[in-house]
Amino acid sequence: MPAKANDESHIYATLDGIPLTTAEYSTILSKLRIQKDNYSQHGVVEELEKRVAADLGKEAAVWMPTGTLANHLAVRFLAGDRRRALVQAESHLWNDCGDCVQTLSGINMIGLAPGKATFRLEEVEEMARRGAGSRVAVPIGAIQIETPVRRKDGERFDFEEMRRISAWARDHKVGMHLDGARLHLEAGHTGIALKEYSALFDTVYISMYKYFNAASGAILAGPKAMLENAFHVRRMFGGGLAQSWPFAAVALHYYEGFSDRYRKAVETGESVISTLSKDGGFDITRIERGSNIFRFRPNGVNPPVYQQRLELAGITATPPQNGWFLLRVNETWNRASASDIVARFRKALG
Repeated sequence: MPAKANDESHIYATLDGIPLTTAEYSTILSKLRIQKDNYSQHGVVEELEKRVAADLGKEAAVWMPTGTLANHLAVRFLAGDRRRALVQAESHLWNDCGDCVQTLSGINMIGLAPGKATFRLEEVEEMARRGAGSRVAVPIGAIQIETPVRRKDGERFDFEEMRRISAWARDHKVGMHLDGARLHLEAGHTGIALKEYSALFDTVYISMYKYFNAASGAILAGPKAMLENAFHVRRMFGGGLAQSWPFAAVALHYYEGFSDRYRKAVETGESVISTLSKDGGFDITRIERGSNIFRFRPNGVNPPVYQQRLELAGITATPPQNGWFLLRVNETWNRASASDIVARFRKALG
């Protein structure tokens, strides 16, 4: 059985964040001074919105109960009357949201670059030419980029290509939205500032539960004129929760100082990976343009057996696939030194 989340020495290499128990979550809430919101407005919700907007260099931000709604409304707002939007074929919005944008907002989504994390400017230009040259012209209203890409094991969208696409979109007055659910994780690995990413987009979504450990929630940041009344549309879509403070307060608690803590975890992870890569007992493969996920395989031991031993050594891993583990670096890697974590991996060899 996995160790309890309150084991302060245990490493959870299965998640982007910390697996809080219900008791731990309640304890955190009980220790915080919280100003309650009213239908997801004001109070700690507003405090979190302002903090995230400032860090991203955006004028405003609005709380959303889910990332699905944040992405959907961003594309809806940006597209306006131009009813075509481009996304990655591997993106969350294209694959996992039940065609919500098409069904509920009447916007035609086109998935680009199947099997890849990055689509190229030339693909965007080709879609623009096709739309403009059709018997009935259909202009592109919005482009969404997700980075890092969950379906590609955390691979990042090529940053220089992102710059090219952003410049084209501005020249052609096409809205740009960033699904940056895990953007803080990516920034911790690239060293690129959050504002440098954000400046390329009109709107940006950040998840509040993946690694800020809230029970749910998202922040959508962008221009004030676009978002100042977004709470009305949020309510129309059933997202105006009566009270969001139990989510927002925990998210803000972990948001404070996260970037510094995560950079430390990245340093520890890189040291562990570097050491184990030189060890004959393991094979390690990095994801091309990766973020917090890497592939790991022990040699000379049955992988399911190794997983059990690793658990006893104080590291939780997801079940192996074809002998390989997908391991994630997160804040729990700050619970031990790099040398201690290396020793745990070696100990599990038996």
